[in-house]
Amino acid sequence: MAAKSSAATKSAESAQPELTITRVLDAPRDLVFRVWTRPEHLVRWWGPSGFTLPQCKMDLRPGGAFHYIMRSGEEGCSGSHPPNTEHRLRGVFREIKPPERLVFTWAWEDENGQLGHETLVTVTMTEQGSKTKLTLHQAVFESVTARDAHNTGWSECMVRLAAYVESL
Repeated sequence: MAAKSSAATKSAESAQPELTITRVLDAPRDLVFRVWTRPEHLVRWWGPSGFTLPQCKMDLRPGGAFHYIMRSGEEGCSGSHPPNTEHRLRGVFREIKPPERLVFTWAWEDENGQLGHETLVTVTMTEQGSKTKLTLHQAVFESVTARDAHNTGWSECMVRLAAYVESL
């Protein structure tokens, strides 16, 4: 069963440099929280279509850091990323409230270890019977263009997440 886009995105309707994506996943909330917080699960679904996650390090505690390296596949990604390009991401967990909420910073890292613009990501998971309503909010972006690029990436990521939790 595919992810449902009940309130898919705000970004197409708004010029605000923030993003909200909501999906209803056919999986219990405890499982959805677990696959967001354990590297052995993240490497199975994280990233847009065609991406892998060859490095996933995290210290899951408030104040703990994470560092991911995503790699675009042989075909690249939606024409915007060349094949086999690494994208480095760093952040710090601000809040962890199992199984309902994760808050973390998000910044791309260049090849010299310099961090780019930082945003804040809030992921909430609400029980809906045997399903989970997941809401991802990310703000504040430097531009609408940056927000829209993240909308594409997160939307593809949510499709992968839905398929993964439904397979467990």
